[in-house]
Amino acid sequence: MNLLGRLNAYERLMRLDKPIGILLLAWPTLWALWVSAGGKPSPFMVWIFMLGTVLMRSAGCVINDYADRNFDGHVERTRSRPLATGEVGTREALLLAGGLALAAFVLILPLHPLVIQLSFGALFLAAAYPFTKRFFAIPQAWLGVAFGFGIPMAYAAQLFAVPMQAWLLLAANVFWAIAYDTEYALVDREDDLKIGIRTSAITFGRFDVAAVMACYAIAIALLALYGRIENLGIFYYGGLTVAACIAAYHYTLIRERDRARCFRAFLHNNWLGAAVFAGIVLDFALR
Repeated sequence: MNLLGRLNAYERLMRLDKPIGILLLAWPTLWALWVSAGGKPSPFMVWIFMLGTVLMRSAGCVINDYADRNFDGHVERTRSRPLATGEVGTREALLLAGGLALAAFVLILPLHPLVIQLSFGALFLAAAYPFTKRFFAIPQAWLGVAFGFGIPMAYAAQLFAVPMQAWLLLAANVFWAIAYDTEYALVDREDDLKIGIRTSAITFGRFDVAAVMACYAIAIALLALYGRIENLGIFYYGGLTVAACIAAYHYTLIRERDRARCFRAFLHNNWLGAAVFAGIVLDFALR
């Protein structure tokens, strides 16, 4: 394989060609950055966390594909992934994941020591997530903690502490992640049943759609409580209302459990995260 082909394989292995994961990781981090900074985070802080988001999401994708390399070839959606096809070797993948994680760690060295301490927890959560699908009935909950761990790190970077409301925001992110990743898991449910992978779509069974909507409702409720504790105003709740309407729209997409529409609902969660962020930005900007 020539250099261009290898770089293309690495890009697909890191899922840089599919940025939805970066966005779903970035939105809760941005929520926390804006609120903890009183609406005025420094560009330097935003740059560190956004670049760290890209690096850690990329590392997580590589680790995920390494863990699933013997399964992905049996799943329609994942059979062309570089590790499954042999385009990238396992040793290469581990070195790539390690390099990405190391780069992310170096990135946060200028920040408060508490951020560095929390980063070890973030690394453990990201590395362990792929293996939870072997034994955990709802691995999407673990994913929600991993995807939301930028929240306590953002608070720690700016307040040098992690207050209770940061953990509340993380809890909201967990329920949001269960909702959107169950939509994603509905796409692969038939294949996952054959190969023995555990997902929330399988665990919820015939109550899958109801469970997704319940998780959206809990996430919105926790975000509303978070807004009250942080004294956020009308524009925040306006953004939250838009997010709730988006979640309701997802019901129309997933109720028939059509694969393409479920995947569309999953991708559409980018707009839910953006709506909450827009509400936060406007709330602080227009005070």
